[in-house]
Amino acid sequence: MDTKAMKNKTDHFAATCSSVISGVISAFLVIVVVTLPLIYDNSYFNILETKYKCFYMSVLAMLAVILVLGLIMLVIDLKEFQGEHAKNLFLALKPCNWKQTFCLADGAVIIFWLVSVISTLQSEYLYEAFWGNEGRYSGLFLMTLYVIMYFVVTRCWHYNKWVMQALFAAGLIVCYIGITDYFQLDILHFRGKVKPEQSTIFTSTIGNINTYTAYVALLMGAATAMFTTVKGWLKTCWYYLCMVVSFFAIILGCSDNAYLALGAMFALLPLLVFRNKHGVTRYLVVIATFATVIQCIDWINQAYADMVIGLDSLFQILVNLPGLLVLVVLLWCLAAGVFYYFRKKEKENVAALLSGKKETTEKTAKNMLVRIWLIVIILGLLAVIFMLIDANALGHGARYGSLGNYLVFNDSWGTNRGYIWRKSLGLYAAFPFMHKLFGFGPDTFGIMTTQSFMKDMIGTVGQVFDTAHNEYLQFLLTIGPIGLLAYLTFLIGNSWNMAKYWIIQNERNVKTAEAAGLPSECIGAIGCLFAVICYCAQALVNLNLPIATPVMWVLMSVGLAAIKNEVKNR
Repeated sequence: MDTKAMKNKTDHFAATCSSVISGVISAFLVIVVVTLPLIYDNSYFNILETKYKCFYMSVLAMLAVILVLGLIMLVIDLKEFQGEHAKNLFLALKPCNWKQTFCLADGAVIIFWLVSVISTLQSEYLYEAFWGNEGRYSGLFLMTLYVIMYFVVTRCWHYNKWVMQALFAAGLIVCYIGITDYFQLDILHFRGKVKPEQSTIFTSTIGNINTYTAYVALLMGAATAMFTTVKGWLKTCWYYLCMVVSFFAIILGCSDNAYLALGAMFALLPLLVFRNKHGVTRYLVVIATFATVIQCIDWINQAYADMVIGLDSLFQILVNLPGLLVLVVLLWCLAAGVFYYFRKKEKENVAALLSGKKETTEKTAKNMLVRIWLIVIILGLLAVIFMLIDANALGHGARYGSLGNYLVFNDSWGTNRGYIWRKSLGLYAAFPFMHKLFGFGPDTFGIMTTQSFMKDMIGTVGQVFDTAHNEYLQFLLTIGPIGLLAYLTFLIGNSWNMAKYWIIQNERNVKTAEAAGLPSECIGAIGCLFAVICYCAQALVNLNLPIATPVMWVLMSVGLAAIKNEVKNR
């Protein structure tokens, strides 16, 4: 066989192997994003265990199938090609090639896992730290599956847009059930099995309302970002529907962690989408739609006051805003006005673009808009910091009225989160050196609290905390500052990779007069990016559970797989 024919045969074999493995991974991803949110066994009584088993068994099954297929492919490679493909694979894993094989975020997640291993080995509760059975099953075993899944998906999977569509299809069902639970319809007949005083803190097929809104935040971030960037009426309508339903679901979920997810999304989305006219217009539509949803919820609560659970906290403040209906009308008028203005200028822009002059002007104007928005974010953060200092250090919390409940930190802040955060920092301060460095062991927070201040918890707040209700604080205590820093580097590094990819693709698209639209990989990447951003924001006051957290890891992996060629070539 001549050299050219041999090369063609080799390339065909490599492509076939890659396609088969990618197909297996696609099946796994669809199973996870569809089955995990919807599966249940015995109402809410074993919802955590059921979803945990669903995830780890899916990952193990995927790995087993890939291992068997890999061995078969290895035998064929050794027999037909003298192991050429295997040699290339192992060559990429040599230390001298790590710079080309791994990016900063990849290295960070490896360190995160290694620190978790060390933390488990030095823990006084090695068994519990490995399995997480005394906590929420987020021990070393689950973390290992997260990391393995991340590398398998990002290295071996070819992006398939239908995974995101499967995510939204399952998500709409979860949201629909959650919305009907707000009307106390209980279509799954779950709430009748729990104590009446606890019935409203569980919803849909997810469980606790905090976890439910964490999951909905993933859907909301992805749908909103994809709506603002996609072109084509069919896709636009689909993502708009998903966005609207997620807005209703996250508000009617009645959990305070939704504020952080919404705030992060509305604050950070313009930094990307304001780089083109299409994004500016769509963002204004998003704002107008969200205000409309709030107004509709106000009407619903008035019309069905005897049926609905009812809102409290900050969402009640938003619903009761004076002149809300006027604001809704003004926002829609603004969105329509900007749309027609840009449409009027479109022909002029295309003509000027062909002359080579308008491109620079347009780019400068859009970059200026992004800079202005960044200044707005900074000023907003400074305002929040000032109010926090004023309300706490200076003791002026009363001047902020009902907002004072969110600004003044004490033991009762955030449904007693203030208490457990204060006690957690005290625990960490008392740690011996090795625990200060590597933590007490993955998911052993509940063991720490019950051993250290069980009576104080019950006497002070009347409840037992087995998590810190802050994912980052919990990592500090359970795997230490090195593990926490590695985890944050992983999240921020990959988020930057996806954002950078979107910016590059957008600039390429602008040069063609924004006619072609962005590729599906780019649309999927920005959806995954904002899903992760929304999750990370709400994690400041929420738990790390194998219900919503696996979906976050899946979307992070999917987003990175979509842009892996760009990451390799940067």
